[in-house]
Amino acid sequence: MSVSRYRRISRIKGGLQLGTSDINFLIYKNVMNGNIETFDYVLKEGERLDQLAGRYLGNGDMWWVLAASSGIGWMLQATPGTRIRIPNNVNQIMAYVS
Repeated sequence: MSVSRYRRISRIKGGLQLGTSDINFLIYKNVMNGNIETFDYVLKEGERLDQLAGRYLGNGDMWWVLAASSGIGWMLQATPGTRIRIPNNVNQIMAYVS
């Protein structure tokens, strides 16, 4: 499951409507609070979030999870040296957005 930044489709959770900006904040807040376990990765020259998502999460369409976890916004391309927080278990993320 992925959320496209080009569509304005809301997700429903517990009777509340969550837009993508709400989901982004919710994921980031839970990463920072330690509710979602992550490991750090430093972005290298020429790497993109979709490539990292494919490598570590098994699906490049989940680039937005890395962006949300890292608090860097909705960018596919971040500058080299950016610290990316990669979730250890993508199911922890899905528990917040499903």
